[in-house]
Amino acid sequence: MKRILSVILVGLLCLSMFSAFAPKVKAQQSTVDWWSTFRHDLTHTGYSTSTAPLTNQLLWNYTTGNSIAYSSPAVVNGVVYVGSTDDYVYALNAATGTYIWSYKTGSSVDSSPAVASGIVYIGSEDHKVYALNATTGAKIWSYQTGDKVESSPAVANGVVYVGSDDSKLYALNAATGAKEWIYTTGSAVISTPAVVNNVVYFGSEDDYVYALSATTGTKIWSYETNDEVDSSPAVVNSIVYIGSDDYNVYALNAVTGAFVWSFGTGNDVVSCPAVANGVVYIGSENYNVYALNAASGSKIWSYPTSNQVESSPAVAGGVVYVGSDDDNVYAINATTGDTVWTYGTGYYVDSSPAVANGVVYVGSEDDDVYALGAIAVPQPSPIVPSPTIPEFPNQALVFSLVAFMACAAFAVIVAKRKRINGKILQG
Repeated sequence: MKRILSVILVGLLCLSMFSAFAPKVKAQQSTVDWWSTFRHDLTHTGYSTSTAPLTNQLLWNYTTGNSIAYSSPAVVNGVVYVGSTDDYVYALNAATGTYIWSYKTGSSVDSSPAVASGIVYIGSEDHKVYALNATTGAKIWSYQTGDKVESSPAVANGVVYVGSDDSKLYALNAATGAKEWIYTTGSAVISTPAVVNNVVYFGSEDDYVYALSATTGTKIWSYETNDEVDSSPAVVNSIVYIGSDDYNVYALNAVTGAFVWSFGTGNDVVSCPAVANGVVYIGSENYNVYALNAASGSKIWSYPTSNQVESSPAVAGGVVYVGSDDDNVYAINATTGDTVWTYGTGYYVDSSPAVANGVVYVGSEDDDVYALGAIAVPQPSPIVPSPTIPEFPNQALVFSLVAFMACAAFAVIVAKRKRINGKILQG
């Protein structure tokens, strides 16, 4: 009996030693697809993998001091950031709408915030670009341009790219605000840059779409439309999608600027395209939202509202969310173009929706920020093998059992040898 107990004890000791070196499993970290910048990401897809609301439930609304005309919310780490024509930038709790902080600029804020590395970047009609601490709202730096900044910043590789009504596109050091380079176009740059593969894409009111080196500001190509380009580009699968006031939506080769296709809407296209699952979604001032085949430009469906659509669509969960100057926010089935729901605000909705964690956030010219939906309840994260460890079933358990059996066998051999040697010594 003592020998059996000693074997078990030795086995357990070995097992504890081997378990320290056994393959480990890690808990998969749950993530939320935050909406950190205008059009969601630097390519401007307007697409989120977040869950999205299928009902128009009002979670909360927050009233600012004036209209939220064009500024569109950014949502990061449970905080909503947005500008207002009351001259302020606001930070609100994403779950409750509770005020966190506000920062006063010198004029209206139609620019949309970009949040990167704990800093909020945003333009103002006081001719400045601001960098604010995302937690406290304290100013880190500001940069003076020559005119209003209605364009929204894009932040890539430590550089802030933003246009101004002074006809220039600026590249600023994200940490200090120091000028990296400036590119001058022929008119105001209201379009927000997309940054893809070290190229900056944007439109100008000089009627052109531009592609510049993100590093030097050197022009790579430009494409002339027949009117102002206030729409912001989406760059997906080496194609630039963008609207123009010449009534067209364009698809251009991202490398060369060559024409691929265009689609006529019948009125100005200020709205910016969203691109998801091979479909381009965009609004027009002819009161419609369109779904176009991304490869050919052919119309899949159109959805009529009751006024012009300058808001830019957001796509999540198989639904297209967009505002209209008929005062409504629309949720449209992305495949069929059927109505999922509508929500009426008190005035125009030119702000573009952001979707994060099951909620649609959008501003209205009735002075309010709206949160529609319900905050998703966090689910327990599944336990999955670490990606650095080859995967096969119960690998840690198998390793531990093999180790136990080996140690137990070793202990039996030792005990047997001790018994035999004891007999020899006695003889």
